Order: sequence, then structure tokens, then C-alpha cells
Amino acid sequence: MNAQSIVIVGLLTLLASSGFANEKMALSVEDCVRIGLENSKMLHISQMKKEAAEARASEAFTYRLPSVTLGASYMRLSEVPPFEVTISIPPYIERRMSLWSSVLDNYSAKLSILQPVFTGFRLQSSVRAAEDMAEAAQKDYERERADTVFSISSAYWNLFRAIESKKVIRESLDLVNAHLKDAQNLRSQGMATRNDVLKVQVQLSEVQYLMIQTENAERLARTALNSFIGLPLDTEMEPSSRPSAPEKNLPTIESLTEKALRNRPETGAAEARIRASEAGLTLARSAWFPQLALTAEYLYARPNPRVLPTQDRFDDTWAAGVVLTYDIWTWGRTRHQTAQARAQLEQARDAFGQLKDAVVLELTQVYLDLVNSLEKIEVTEQGVRQAKESYRITKEGYTNGVVRNSELQDAEVALLRARLNYTQALVDFEVSRARLRKAVGEETFNPAVQ
Repeated sequence: MNAQSIVIVGLLTLLASSGFANEKMALSVEDCVRIGLENSKMLHISQMKKEAAEARASEAFTYRLPSVTLGASYMRLSEVPPFEVTISIPPYIERRMSLWSSVLDNYSAKLSILQPVFTGFRLQSSVRAAEDMAEAAQKDYERERADTVFSISSAYWNLFRAIESKKVIRESLDLVNAHLKDAQNLRSQGMATRNDVLKVQVQLSEVQYLMIQTENAERLARTALNSFIGLPLDTEMEPSSRPSAPEKNLPTIESLTEKALRNRPETGAAEARIRASEAGLTLARSAWFPQLALTAEYLYARPNPRVLPTQDRFDDTWAAGVVLTYDIWTWGRTRHQTAQARAQLEQARDAFGQLKDAVVLELTQVYLDLVNSLEKIEVTEQGVRQAKESYRITKEGYTNGVVRNSELQDAEVALLRARLNYTQALVDFEVSRARLRKAVGEETFNPAVQ
């Protein structure tokens, strides 16, 4: 966790636990993403999977190195008669001779070294497969990180939409309240009917109902964002980021597709798993070959079984040699293992092809959504200008008594709807842009440059 993240998390914790808990703290989308990446449990799980895969790759390499084993033992033996032989010297002499007596206390220490020389490419394939799976785990971590960044960004802009919508509805409430006051004044002067006042009151109730829904949506959106970034659910936080200016000139769908197939973590992980499956096929075939290893050992024992006659003393001996093994008959086990590995390789290749199709489809859909969002921004921005002008003209006419009450109501509703649509279009564009970056495989958040 960098210094800026520590400061932000520390301030939020202090505010949540102090008397200032009701004060809202302004956070940018970058701040939220940074805190969320630090606190994400799913991302930590993916990180641990990556580290485990890297450890397995390191472990696989160690099997290619010499193994050194040191062992020591003590054993107390039961007493047995000594080994004796009878020597006869014709014609009259006969003697019994003890060649060696039993040593009841046995001590030994042995140092052994084993170095594989040829294993039918089993060890090399194991290392390659483990390294490729570690690379796949790294890509899975990058995918999980990209998913986390997008989820936090989407939750952030949903909160922004709820807050901005509440502002728009509150301003609409002010307009309708002013309209109601004007209608009541006109009725007191005999220039409006009771029905006109009731219509405005109904309109006011509808806007108030919409405000209640929006306030609840704001609370839910803030709770969801706090959950995503790992803060207490009741943390009061205010978005400080604003939608940026939309890009008018978008890259072509062809260039984005090529970039996505090259940069997406999912495609990288699938390619790594194909390479791991190829190494697995070689590993399965390794049993067709003989296994060759060098071995050496040093024995220090009392008594040493290689020293005859047996003597109750410590003696050291050594041995070195070559070990060759070959499975002559295993009832087709190697053939079945090879068939399994070949089937797994085909599955990995098919999964990669299916993934590429899904990436192209997702990118096309996201690209079209982004284009649609740009068009909606232009249309709704123009609609807000037109709705404001229409409301201004209608309001003046109503004040001067030349415009009916229902026309002013229509203008107020049109202005509210236009402003809400514009807010929705801005948020849709930000979410679509974040989704496009994720679909292309771009790094959407780099703590080093924030």
C-alpha cells in the first residue's frame, strides 16, 4: 500500500470512528479504485493463487537438481550365538573357531546423493508445465484486477448518477413549488380554477415520490461502493470526479479487436494453458523411455556391514554407480495417460478458440454501446437546451396569463426528463468507456502514475 492510500484509508477510518462521521469525504474514482484494490479479498485470493503457482514452478525445477539425503540410526539387537566353525586337522586335532561375535549396539550414518540424468523428458516437461501454469495464474490475477477496477468504477458512477439525479429532482421540486404558489395566487385572484391547483399538487406529489426513490437509490449506491472498496457500509463519501469530455474520434473496431486479442489477460492465460497441456503430453509420453540416474553414498557405521569380519568399531565406506530403470509392461498405463493428455490439449485449444470468439463478440457489443452513448450525449445535451428554453418561454407566458397551466406542467416535466436523460447519458458513457478499456485489455488504473 502506497503512502497516499494509507493516508486516505486512515482519514476514512478516523472520520468513521469520530464525531465527524456524518461529514462526507470527497473521493475521486482513482482514490476509490486504489483503496478497493488494496482491500479486495477476491484480488487477494487471486494473488495467493499466483504465488502458489510460482512456488510450484520453483518446486518443479528442484527435481532436476541433485538430491542429498542424510540419515542416521541406532538399533539394539537381540543376543544370538556367535558364528562358529569347526576346524579339523587330521588325524587327531579338531577345534571350534568363532569367526565373529554379534554386535548388539548398531550405529550408522549415511549420506546419499542422487542425480537424474535422463528421465524421458519428464522433468523438463514438468518444469515447463509448471512455469506455464504460473503464467496463466498471473494472467488470471490481471483479469481479476481488471474486473475489480471496472466494478469499482461502475459503482462509483452509479453513485454519481444518483447524486446528480437527486440534484436535478430537487431543482424540479423548487420549480413545481413555485408553480404551485403561482397557481394558488392566480386562483385567489379568480384567474385559475381549483382543478388547476390540484393538477400542480398532483405533479408535486409525483416529483416528491421520485425524490424518495432517488434518495434510496443514492443510499444503495453508496452502500454498494463502500462494499466494493472495503469500507464500512455507513461511510459517508461524496464523489469528486466528474465525467470527462467524450472522445469524438474513436479507434476502428478492427484495431481494437486486434489489440484485445493481444492484450486481454484471458487470452494470455488460455495460451499459457495450451503450452502447459503440450508439456503435459510430453510428460505423459516420458514413461516410454528408460530412466537413468547417477547415485553415490557414504556410510559411517558401527559395525559397518561391508567390513568383514564384523567388528565393534566405526568404519566408513562409499559407493557410486549408475541406476537404469525401464518399465517393460504396465498394462497400457502409459498409453492411457498419453490419451488423457492429448484430450486435455485439445480441450485447451478449443477453449482458446471459443474465448477468442467471446472476446470479439464482447468487444463489438461494448464498442456499439460506446458509440450509442456518444450519440445519446449529443441528443440529450441538445434536449436540455431546448427544454430550458421551452420552460423559459412557457413560464413567461404563464406569468402573463397567455399560457395555460397544463402547458407549464408539460414544460416542467420535459425539463426534468431532459436533465435526467442527460445525466444518464454521461454516466452511461463513463461506464461504457471503462468497459471498453477492460474489453481491450488496457491497464485502467496504474498506482505508479496516479
